Amino acid sequence: MPTTSPWDLTALLNAADPKATLAERHLWLIRLLEWLRHAPVEAPVDPTRTPRPALRLKHLLGVLERNPEYQARVAELLVRFWDEVDSIALLADFGFAPRMDLWGELGRRLRARVLPVSPDTPDLGELFALLFPNADDAEWLLALDDATLERVRHYARPAAADGAWRRPFLDAMVFLASAVRTAGFNGALRMRMSPELLTDQPFRQLARVAEAVSDHALSSAPDARSPTESLNHAALLREAQYLRALLEQCRLAADSVHEHLEAHGVSVDIVFAVDQLRERTQRIEALLNCVVSTEPAREVTRLLAELVRTADARRSIRTLLSRHYSMLARKVAERSAATGEHYITRTRDEYRHMLRAAAGGGAVLAATTFLKFAILALALAPFWGGFWAGVNYAASFVVVQLLHFTVATKQPAMTAPAMAAQLAGIGRAVDDTAPAPLSTSAHATTPGGTPTEKAAAADPNVEAFVDEVAHLIRSQAAGIIGNLAAVVPVVLAVQYGCRAVFGAPLLGRADAEHVLASITLLGPTALFAAFTGILLFASSLIAGWAENWFVWHRLDSAIAWNPRIVARLGAARAARWGAYWRVNVSGFAANISLGMMLGLVPTVAQFFGLPIEVRHVTLSTGQLAAAVGTLGSGVALTGAFWWCVGGIAATGLLNVGVSFLFAFRVALRSRGIRLADRSRIYRAIRSRLWRAPMSFALPPRG
Repeated sequence: MPTTSPWDLTALLNAADPKATLAERHLWLIRLLEWLRHAPVEAPVDPTRTPRPALRLKHLLGVLERNPEYQARVAELLVRFWDEVDSIALLADFGFAPRMDLWGELGRRLRARVLPVSPDTPDLGELFALLFPNADDAEWLLALDDATLERVRHYARPAAADGAWRRPFLDAMVFLASAVRTAGFNGALRMRMSPELLTDQPFRQLARVAEAVSDHALSSAPDARSPTESLNHAALLREAQYLRALLEQCRLAADSVHEHLEAHGVSVDIVFAVDQLRERTQRIEALLNCVVSTEPAREVTRLLAELVRTADARRSIRTLLSRHYSMLARKVAERSAATGEHYITRTRDEYRHMLRAAAGGGAVLAATTFLKFAILALALAPFWGGFWAGVNYAASFVVVQLLHFTVATKQPAMTAPAMAAQLAGIGRAVDDTAPAPLSTSAHATTPGGTPTEKAAAADPNVEAFVDEVAHLIRSQAAGIIGNLAAVVPVVLAVQYGCRAVFGAPLLGRADAEHVLASITLLGPTALFAAFTGILLFASSLIAGWAENWFVWHRLDSAIAWNPRIVARLGAARAARWGAYWRVNVSGFAANISLGMMLGLVPTVAQFFGLPIEVRHVTLSTGQLAAAVGTLGSGVALTGAFWWCVGGIAATGLLNVGVSFLFAFRVALRSRGIRLADRSRIYRAIRSRLWRAPMSFALPPRG
């Protein structure tokens, strides 16, 4: 094919060669569609009225109608195009994964991004992505008027004026119906569908009814020119209505799978299979509209625009993952929320219990501090040093869990989803768009706040969320206070006790000076503390995922009822073990994963040349107390000590704040919540701070 200017229509039409090779003809069509999108226009065009490609298409049709030679060559080329391409590949297969496997589809999209697509193919599904590479193509296709569509019809399918154009659409319907039926019979989906919705066996009937629609459509016409055609068309409409009812029943049955997943754990492959089933039923309905409509050109254009959008969606890896992991993220967040509920104190008794539990956790982490120094004293290879440090942390966190103590920095990642659940019911009781009073300065100092703040606080859902904020802040304060109040005296007692008994503290002077140099606020402590907050958040995700996996595979039931386990443990003990692991699996997963990440992630990062360390507020405080026990109380009068105190304060804020922020954002996304009324919540919090500031520090009486 000769090289042509991309915007020279005359040269482009001269290059239309019906006798060219398959690849050359397809390249010509690709260039023609590029000309429609990007050719210059002689006069400014208002994009709100008629898109530029639609205007260029009208211009192209006019040129063809005024030039019979061009018209004949283009028509012949299109006849060969439709005779040689497999249009069913576009109508029935395009946009769907060949297997009900999310990972297989992810691999296909990755390959499509890396490997180029050849136009030398009869598969219209593969060629379609080259013909319509932009999502904007759907807009100008839908903007085409009826007169233009009628003119295009003679070129798009010139040899199918007798109604034979419907055969690929009907065949695609039959193929899709068979695929939906197969998916409906798949055990992974069938066992999770509502039995009531399968009573009429919609999947079993679907393929048969689709074939009946195809038979009637091939022997009828919408305009019903003869009595026989009229009868066939009436039968077609009846079968089409029945097919639509079956498709709706199949969609309802597929939707019922989500209810099962909500209760029994989520699998992204199952979610992907359900979405594929639903999309196939929607494609069948779109094809059916094309076949039975009295204006098929308009319906075919709508289908084509939808295929353009599908082509754009198929190129997006982010869309695939975010769409099919949203439900898993929700279940992970909900399971974290259920775990995080016991970290939130609402009464004085719960507050005192949190202080005691945090003090116990601080005492355990005091021992962890000395074990860390002992591991460092062994001077192990970097990997093994990080590994045993991780084992030390993980074992300590598990001991804290088994003794029903708590570590303050673990709370935010668990409590954030619980707080996000409170936002689900927040409605727009206050109109944020209402004009503000002409003068608000007088209200700024009133104990009740501004009228807008009063209105915001009047919403019970907002007020409930503010209550959760207050509960969370004082729970975090209680956790940190309890941890630090225990770790400092325990570490100092051990140091001074060793000095009194053995004549020297456990920690050497060089190590103590290294502590003062490492956790100071003047160094990268803030960065390392924020990174540790990310690890704290990651451990909560691992905990939620592990519990979802445990529930999905019904391991609690397997432990309680497996014959070999029952024979070894006895029925009563097996039942207790199943219930115990169902309740505690997320805690073990969080503690072990967090401990190993704190130990190994810095080692792995340093292997790649990244000088990353971790800073945990309780462990850092224990290290500083150990340094004071070695260097003496006089170190408290130096600036280095107080810079370390500032570093610990920053570490606590960043550990808590970063992990909470990440967990809160994931929880909001998983619930589909958008904080359009964020300012309303902020006003309510400010109002509570003004009216009852101590509610954020101490629990209410009674």
